[in-house]
Amino acid sequence: MAEYFDLVDEKRRPLHRVHRRGTPLEAGTYHNVVSVWTMNSDGKVLLTLRSASRSLMPNLWENTSGWVLAGETSVEAALRELKEETGIEATVEQTTLLGTLLIVQSFVDIYLVRVSIDPKSVFLQKDEAISYRWEDEEGLKALHDEQLLAFPVSYEFEPFRAALRQATL
Repeated sequence: MAEYFDLVDEKRRPLHRVHRRGTPLEAGTYHNVVSVWTMNSDGKVLLTLRSASRSLMPNLWENTSGWVLAGETSVEAALRELKEETGIEATVEQTTLLGTLLIVQSFVDIYLVRVSIDPKSVFLQKDEAISYRWEDEEGLKALHDEQLLAFPVSYEFEPFRAALRQATL
């Protein structure tokens, strides 16, 4: 099934056009993406291990992420992706926008979602991920240093490390 997303300009203003995922973007057009750091009550964040069969970045650790679909808000996309990829249901009240990065032609909204769940209650999306783990800041840094974090997690890790650290307080 084809997925479509809304196009925006370089200032993130709506262009009132949609674009089909998987086709090249025109110059001067951008789309919105979400990245979700899920933190449990122990202050650890959830990472999933990309399947070896994935064409991009197989066998690397990542956080939840995905495209903002046409007609969706960024926070709606974050909560949808979290549920689809991990089975975790969260609310807007549990969600904090940490910031936004511009990576190539994507505006990436980075969210922190705080949940109080059994750490073993994660259900992975079939064919997407094969394992998961909860990591503290030291564990994340070790994975980053060993280059075991998928892009863009590795790209956004350093700028938002302080925000993640602050969130554990």
